[in-house]
Amino acid sequence: MEHTLRQVFRSGKFVAGFSIFVAVLLIVFLYPLIVPHPPLEIISQGTFFPPGIYVDVYDSIGSTTHYTLNLDDAVAKRIASKLKEEDRLAMKEWLVAAGLSESEIDAADTQSLMDQWVNNYDPKTNIPGMTNARRNYYIRLNTSLDGILSTEGAIIAARNPDTGVLEEKRIIPQSEYVNVSEVANVRVLPLGTDNFGRDVLTELVKATTVSLQIGFVAGSIATLIGLALGLLAGYVGGLIDDAIMFFTNLFTVIPSFVLLILISFSIGQERRGAVTIAVVIGFTSWVWTARAVRSQVISLRNRDHVNLSKLSGHSIFHIILADILPYIASYVVMALILQISAGILTEAGLAILGLGPKTTLVPTLGLMMNWAMIYQAQILGKWWAYFPVIITIALIAFSLNLMNTGLDQVFNPTLRD
Repeated sequence: MEHTLRQVFRSGKFVAGFSIFVAVLLIVFLYPLIVPHPPLEIISQGTFFPPGIYVDVYDSIGSTTHYTLNLDDAVAKRIASKLKEEDRLAMKEWLVAAGLSESEIDAADTQSLMDQWVNNYDPKTNIPGMTNARRNYYIRLNTSLDGILSTEGAIIAARNPDTGVLEEKRIIPQSEYVNVSEVANVRVLPLGTDNFGRDVLTELVKATTVSLQIGFVAGSIATLIGLALGLLAGYVGGLIDDAIMFFTNLFTVIPSFVLLILISFSIGQERRGAVTIAVVIGFTSWVWTARAVRSQVISLRNRDHVNLSKLSGHSIFHIILADILPYIASYVVMALILQISAGILTEAGLAILGLGPKTTLVPTLGLMMNWAMIYQAQILGKWWAYFPVIITIALIAFSLNLMNTGLDQVFNPTLRD
């Protein structure tokens, strides 16, 4: 056993795949200990907030310590956040349509562009060929540009409880900053929020945990069923072999994914839990394992050590477990790894079709993809809602298949260097 493990961990492919998989498991285990937030907790009033550090505006204004930083790019960053490249081009388009020469307009010069806009823009001007939607866009743009070049500070006022009149409390200059570490309410969202306003990273870690559990349960069930039927059919033969192979061929003819869709649909949304889906996947994925194990057993059942065990009067189950199973143990482990990977990918496929686990209980990687597609994250460019999920699924599948390839090189004599 020790020699076998030493050989396995000398395989570069197995070590690489094992390292990636262990890293995923460590993140899945450690992250909830550091960030104990519920994975499906709604933390925002809105959808698809971009990744970043979110500071409570109220607390940042009321922070006890303020710092004056004379940063050269502070004004430029503030303007850039309000005046995007597409807005500059739209302003230039309107000015040209209103009669200004295109050579006079420099979209990169913010001061000049704003002066031309203020002096020429009139929402009542009728531009030939302009739609109402486009006209409304320019009105909204003009409203958002109000005071963009202003160097004056923002006035904080509070209502006097006696007179009911707003009174100036203080002025916040544009060069005033607060230290994030001194603000009470700061929330880091490395992957932003999803369509329901939930933290995508926390949700992704929990979804990975559930998907891995589904993969392990489905892979274990499929491997055990395939192993039991393959061992029995391969060693006993005769009518038992014919009966087992009849059912195996029957399941081979019927596409397993179509069968999964029908079973999942018939179960119903309310009764489809993560374990239920895993069991269904396991009971429909054992076919190729059974056929492969059967072929391995057929090549072993007439070996000398097996015949010697028969002459010794050992029972069929003793021979299968003691004289045949150890010789195909490495193949069974490789089959289990592939079944786990297939289980995770199958669940993701089912969930994308809306036939995955119950959505209100736990997230899975497939459910996160389903939510992103329903709310058109890929069309809206909200990459953080689906791209990390794709990367996670790819990493898990890649690591497991790399481990399987490494084991195959160790245990398959024809592939050894």
